[in-house]
Parts: sequence; C-alpha cells; structure tokens
Amino acid sequence: MGKENLKTMMSQSREDQTIRIGLVEDHSTLRQALAFVLEQEDGFEIVAQAGSVAEAREFSSEIDVAIIDLGLPDGDGIEVIKELREKNPQSPALVLSATHDRTQLARAVEAGAAGLLHKSAPTEEITQAVRRVLAGEALIAMDEVIELLRLASKEREKEHKEYLVVQQLTLREKEILQCLAEGQNDRQIAQQLHISVETERNHMTSIFAKLGVNSRLQAILFAIRRGIVEIH
Repeated sequence: MGKENLKTMMSQSREDQTIRIGLVEDHSTLRQALAFVLEQEDGFEIVAQAGSVAEAREFSSEIDVAIIDLGLPDGDGIEVIKELREKNPQSPALVLSATHDRTQLARAVEAGAAGLLHKSAPTEEITQAVRRVLAGEALIAMDEVIELLRLASKEREKEHKEYLVVQQLTLREKEILQCLAEGQNDRQIAQQLHISVETERNHMTSIFAKLGVNSRLQAILFAIRRGIVEIH
C-alpha cells in the first residue's frame, strides 16, 4: 500500500472519531468560552482543561490535540508543550496566544508546537487548524520554521553567555547590584557594605566590564533579567 493511500485512510479514520482536545489557558472565562464554542463543532470534545502548568501536567495521554496559551501563572506554556509531546508524541500542540514576541514563538516551535495562532483568530480558523494538524498538514511554512528555529538558537546562545557572565560575578559585586536596584548611590552603597567609596567604584568598574554595559541602568536591567537582584 502506498504512503498516500495509507495517509488518506488514517485521515478518514480520524474523521470518524471524536477529536479529544485539551485546553491550557489561565483566564478561566476565556477558557470556558472557548471550550463551549469548540464543543459545538461536530466531532470535537474537550476532555481536559488547565489554567496552569501544574494542572496541565495532570493531562492524560488520551488527548488528540492540545491548545496551549504561552503565558501561564506558574511558568511557561512552552514547558507544557515539551512535556505533552514527550508524553504523547503523536498528539500535536497548537499555540493560542496573544503574544507577538517572536523569540517566545520561536521557542514554542522549537519545543514542538505544530501551529501558532493568535487569540484574535476566529473560531473557524482554530477548528480548521485542529483538523489540519491531525491530518498531518503543516501549519507553518518551512522557511518560517527555519527562521524561527534560528532565532531560538540565537536566544539560547545569548542565555548561555549571560549565564557564564553571572558565574563570573563575585558575591560582593552581586551585593552592589542589589544596592543599585534599591536606588542607592555610591556613598550609600559604600556605607551599607562597610567599604570605601573608591573600592565601591572599583567594583562598579569591574561589574560594567563583566556585563558588557556602559551604565548603571543597563547593569540593573541585566541583573533583573537574570534574577541576580530582587525588586521589592
């Protein structure tokens, strides 16, 4: 039997069955509304709903397709995509998100997302996307996939470099960054850490060199992004 005939038979078989959908969306009103609308579609059944990464981890392997938001209160929808794909590689994941952040979308594709949909997409587009991915169709053009994967790779490289930079910072330099984040000036930092202003400024010069920044604001933003400091 040829591959095309086999694919056609599998597609027809799928059409004769109920499509079991798992929804991951932290806004309960939106999730319930989407669930209601999708269940009006012939052959669709919402078998699981989650509003967080923790709840999504309870999904069984009986889901045929997952529709996942990327912004969740206890983590990232990308975590959910990875874990669901590991649990059941045959079940595609569709991203339904309001984000326009291409880096985040790139990471979702890298994690195994079969399609990217914006929350403004009409219901008909969402239902068609579900049917198409289950039929083995590609929702993302190959050139777009390649571009997104390259972007995800660059982002990983950037994160790795920043991780290495953080490892180079001394405990004293991290303390100074925390003081900076609290809005303290050179004199106040020196007093709090019981060092001279000159020593504090030498530490600051070292911090700038290690982080590759030219201002205190840039240093603070780096420290916040990498979780070096706490903002109270």
